Amino acid sequence: MAVEVLAFAGGVGGAKLALGLARVLPPDRLTVVVNTGDDETFHGLHVSPDLDTVMYTLAGLSNPETGWGLAGDTFNTLGMLKRYGVDAWFNLGDLDMATHLRRTQLLTQGASLSEVTTDLCRRLGVEHRVAPMSDQAVRTVLNTEAGELAMQEYFVKHRSEPAVNDIRYVGADKASPSIALTDALAHARMVVICPSNPFLSIGPMLAVPGVREGLESFSGVRVAVSPLVGESAFRGPAAKIMAELGKTASSVGVAHEYAGIVDYFLIDERDADQSSRIAALGMKPLCAPIIMDTEADKVALAEYVLGLGAG
Repeated sequence: MAVEVLAFAGGVGGAKLALGLARVLPPDRLTVVVNTGDDETFHGLHVSPDLDTVMYTLAGLSNPETGWGLAGDTFNTLGMLKRYGVDAWFNLGDLDMATHLRRTQLLTQGASLSEVTTDLCRRLGVEHRVAPMSDQAVRTVLNTEAGELAMQEYFVKHRSEPAVNDIRYVGADKASPSIALTDALAHARMVVICPSNPFLSIGPMLAVPGVREGLESFSGVRVAVSPLVGESAFRGPAAKIMAELGKTASSVGVAHEYAGIVDYFLIDERDADQSSRIAALGMKPLCAPIIMDTEADKVALAEYVLGLGAG
């Protein structure tokens, strides 16, 4: 059956709305395409942080306190690596490590990242289609006052502290959209850009040739949910980065990045005063409760978003 909804997701915020959508839509009506600009190699293993966050969330296995990683995980392997003198600054739990081991094994055997993701999701009971944005490597690199930093170096090792001057998506020009992304763009009736960092999560996906163009010509309904309330992100450094790049650190600034590819832009009710500036960008602003603390919040927001495509 044709895909009905295509969701772009990255980070914890993206995973939250993806879960809400998955609770409302049957598996054959939702494809979640995930940012892989954060992918890295740690201890010889291919780690896909955003893919895993979405996968664990949909599988009901994610750590509810952090939103990433696995609930109840331990870090004994990491502790032992540190005893051996390894600079193990990126947290990989013992159970989480199994995911990266298996992913690396399958990739080494010649499987694509899309095929690996499908296999891992299936074995964890995730029925909805989850796919990477591309099967080719794209690396988000930030030019900062501390030098060039890969996304995880900036976000985890340096705790998002260095000022950011520029962001590049290395390899994007040579990448192609994954088959799932291409298929969903062709058949979906609705696109949802989840509340994710516009530069670190959504930006890498839009940088893959054909993706932004596909959204520009998309004939269905296109909806984006702001990751900001006021001048603060739900999580992460979105507002900080926007300010450092000389952009407006608000939902208006996020909407500016999506001009031409979004019909409806959802903002929190507390940001209603930004509506006119968002409308001037060629999209319809809508005020709704967009903070998702509980599963009921996630489902309610998903139902509101999906209702925009029912008219």
